[in-house]
Amino acid sequence: MEFPAWLTAWLAGDDYTIAREILERGVAALYLVAFVSAVNQFPALLGDNGLLPVRRFLRHPYARKQPTLFRRRYSDRLLRTVAWTGAVLSALIVAGVLQPTPTYVFVPVFLIVWFLYLSIVNVGQTFYGFGWESLLCEAGFVVAFLGAWDTAPPITIVFFVRWLVFRLEFGAGMIKMRGDRSWRDLTALFYHHETQPMPNPLSRTAHLLPKWFHRLEVLGNHVAQLVVPWFLFFPQPVASVAAAVMILTQLWLVLTGNFAWLNWITIVLAFAGISDPVFSWLFGGADVGGIGASDVPLWYALVAVAVTVFLVVLSWPPLKNLFARRQLMNASFNRWHLVNAYGAFGSVTKERYEVVVEGTADDPSDPGAHWLEYGFKGKPGDVRRLPRQFAPYHLRLDWLMWFLALGSRDSPWFEVLLLRLLEADTPTLKLLRCDPFDGEPPRAIRARMFLYRFSTRAEKRRTGDIWVRSEVGDLVPPVSLRGRQ
Repeated sequence: MEFPAWLTAWLAGDDYTIAREILERGVAALYLVAFVSAVNQFPALLGDNGLLPVRRFLRHPYARKQPTLFRRRYSDRLLRTVAWTGAVLSALIVAGVLQPTPTYVFVPVFLIVWFLYLSIVNVGQTFYGFGWESLLCEAGFVVAFLGAWDTAPPITIVFFVRWLVFRLEFGAGMIKMRGDRSWRDLTALFYHHETQPMPNPLSRTAHLLPKWFHRLEVLGNHVAQLVVPWFLFFPQPVASVAAAVMILTQLWLVLTGNFAWLNWITIVLAFAGISDPVFSWLFGGADVGGIGASDVPLWYALVAVAVTVFLVVLSWPPLKNLFARRQLMNASFNRWHLVNAYGAFGSVTKERYEVVVEGTADDPSDPGAHWLEYGFKGKPGDVRRLPRQFAPYHLRLDWLMWFLALGSRDSPWFEVLLLRLLEADTPTLKLLRCDPFDGEPPRAIRARMFLYRFSTRAEKRRTGDIWVRSEVGDLVPPVSLRGRQ
């Protein structure tokens, strides 16, 4: 029995085939980055000899309820197997190898990528407690159902990606307006470029721009996050213009900061608002788009509608949260990290504190002991070193060091870090930029707190320093493996 074409014709988003390519390949590319990051960092941070071992975490009843491949057993070898498998499958999607396969093959493979990463996130504890982890999980699940080339992109899935972008942007805008007066009086960016978790090479340049420009930055941010997202649900070309505005504002954030893949995934997802005819116009009227089928098979129409209904049902808690007086920031309402609440920088730090870790080969009780500083890859340390660009790669230890300097109470990992440095643990030292002891264990370790600020133009010309720092005091007095000195 054949079904009339009109039963599924309404579902065919055949004007969004270029958007589908960008969404699927872009999200897969960020999964690839995330899996490589896990291979490089997870064993030292959370492995068998890590700062917060997964084996210990799995003893808690909460951990045993999480959907993860590691629920029954964890090993560093299994972690690497999971991460490399996810990386290979992600790379195949990025390269376009899997898109010509049937949708009943493509979608399960994409969902395998999603679940492999979800398995890592759900045992990642503090080191994976960032909003963009849940964002990547949600994006992977939703984008998977855009399907392969044998079906048109289901329009309900396209619109759900827009709903994801709306929650991401509008949620961030609302948390700012509710959270900190500096966002309301347009002064937040007097400080933010300097005090953000991990500055990049252009952060100092942005910080030194005139205050009137910073006020315009904040005003533009409010427009981009509180007004523009509503237009994603308007007819074309309005939705495309709204998406373009958000992409441009996110590119400014990419230029001036290191926010892992947060800005990049927002850019990728915003392409759900741009239609093939708009791409044709952008390319001077060239015939672009029309990649793959122009209709949705009935069997897949049923799948897409069922998934859409499922996601809509899950949308109620985050929808309420958007307009709640006590809005949650970066919250998941289920163990699968689907349809989450998002937000960033509800408050702006006015001063930048940094924890500087030092070791000595001398007697630490000797006032003349020579202390040498451990260098981190991303966080400020050496005042003459220009901050590097790492995003979309995520330096998890460096980010946690920023929270530590803010007075984070959830920092049991830091004591273990100091112990690993005293042991000259090779995997831990690989997380750092430089080891002043060349792999040899120091006699003692200490941690001091400093106040950092960007140098002015005159100070930079005179000294060559990027940062100016002043000591605040000891965070951890000298300790050694033989006990506190």
